[in-house]
Amino acid sequence: MLTRLTLRSLGNRRLSVALTVLSIAVAVLLLLGVERLRTETRASFLNTISGTDLIVGARTGSVQLLLSSVFRIGAGSNSVSWDTYETISGHPYVEWAIPLALGDSHRGYRVLGTTPAYFEHLRYGTGRKLHAASGDLRLGTFDAVLGAAVARALGYRVGDALVIAHGTGQGSFATHDNLPFRVAGILAPTGTPVDQTLHVSLEGIEAIHVGWESGVRAGAVPEAAHLHEHELEPSEISAFLLGVKQKMHTFQLQRAINEYSREPLLAILPGVALQELWNLVGVAERALLAVSALVVLTGMIGMMTVILSGLNERRREMAILRSVGARPMHVFGLLIAESGLIGSCGALGGLLLLYGALALLAPVLAAEYGLFIRLGAPSANELRIVAGVVTLAVLMGLLPAWRAYRNSLADGLSIRL
Repeated sequence: MLTRLTLRSLGNRRLSVALTVLSIAVAVLLLLGVERLRTETRASFLNTISGTDLIVGARTGSVQLLLSSVFRIGAGSNSVSWDTYETISGHPYVEWAIPLALGDSHRGYRVLGTTPAYFEHLRYGTGRKLHAASGDLRLGTFDAVLGAAVARALGYRVGDALVIAHGTGQGSFATHDNLPFRVAGILAPTGTPVDQTLHVSLEGIEAIHVGWESGVRAGAVPEAAHLHEHELEPSEISAFLLGVKQKMHTFQLQRAINEYSREPLLAILPGVALQELWNLVGVAERALLAVSALVVLTGMIGMMTVILSGLNERRREMAILRSVGARPMHVFGLLIAESGLIGSCGALGGLLLLYGALALLAPVLAAEYGLFIRLGAPSANELRIVAGVVTLAVLMGLLPAWRAYRNSLADGLSIRL
């Protein structure tokens, strides 16, 4: 009986109820959307680099090494000699190694010198491998493989020529225009710093710096046809990534590298360093989540206001209910049920809006920004949010229910205005 009364009572005020449900649904959509985006962004951030056991560079801070080698932010305090790289990469525990050489740029984007092992062994997300959206991933001496964001922003296609600038400035006038590179391939979006990077070979990096040993162009520099006269093996690199044969040897290898006697080195665990960095930048996501929760609270207060404002107009309704045998506690329960049902419809509506929005936007976010958002079942946190919204709606209904209860006692079977 209470359920039928609740449904009919809400049906008589369907316009105001529908608007209230819609406002709650939009607020819940915002809160659930922020939660889903926060969760997926955090997972994507912590999986920026996966499958790599150690990052090795010159001795510095772990976050600084992570920023320079993985996120291409800043520069390492020093370089690692090529001899040291070859020695450590030949360690019995090491399965593969990826050298990284940073220091140049192209129109504001970082240029990374590496080897084909980069595309073979580097993983991101849940073990995803890099693959080409167009062209291929070969790294000839003057081939360049572009990240998705670079190609999209600068309008490059396979076969286009580009010139690398010396240094990392936004508008460097010192360019290696004597040795242009050709776009061999464009990577599919990954949602990682790979998208913002131009990848070239280590030999290409060495070739464009012949004649730049002092940091500036020293007289005539060689053309591509005369490079056979020069040794193109690098003398130093910025950092390198390692994969071990057995995970149990990771800490032993890390200790051996940190105690390397020929030059000061630092080996870090990517997962630990990423968590440390996330703790520094995670304040913003918590603030956004708090703002979204306040929006939901505002929607609930609006629902309570709508119910309270209609109580005087519903005193005749309550008197009729009393006349047919309803007690004051029945009136109290009716208002609680109404607020709970409105909150439940709003919460479920917000959940449905979330999945509708994800179905429409997920392909766009993946293609344009490399942000992969799953459309799976609601997470435990999302279900807690929905349950919390329903509980909050019931609590918000206590004040109107108490007012209706008091009015019912005061009015009895006749309305007292």
